[in-house]
Amino acid sequence: MMRNRADRIRHTVGFELVGLVLLTGLGSWLLGLDMQHFGALAVVFSLLAMVWNYYYNRLFDQWLLRHRGTSIKRQRDRIIHALLFEGGLLFITLPLIAWWMQVSLWQALVMDVGMAVFYLVFAYLYNLAYDRVFPVSVAAVLSPD
Repeated sequence: MMRNRADRIRHTVGFELVGLVLLTGLGSWLLGLDMQHFGALAVVFSLLAMVWNYYYNRLFDQWLLRHRGTSIKRQRDRIIHALLFEGGLLFITLPLIAWWMQVSLWQALVMDVGMAVFYLVFAYLYNLAYDRVFPVSVAAVLSPD
């Protein structure tokens, strides 16, 4: 069983909205940066992450379905899922951080790793909660994707 398009969009938008609010507040406070400057970067990241999230989750679920016959994730799958997602996003966002924040690639890497650690924990908790609040249902599977 897999989730339908509407469910994936609800998942992605909810994830990004909650993550954006938390990241902007925590990031600007911890780094001592202007909330608007950091928040604008966070919004760009959010948009990039939403696109990445949609396609990455779809591919990950398809892989599970093909290799295991179900897209329901076990504990180990959730950890691998979160690590691979953040690794791919880190690769995409590193140059953007360096340019936006006008810092070296090393400093950008430290900032990006900090955000990745935040989102690793957040992604695990959000996806666990999402799956409990919105379990995969027969109706979701039967509606067109």
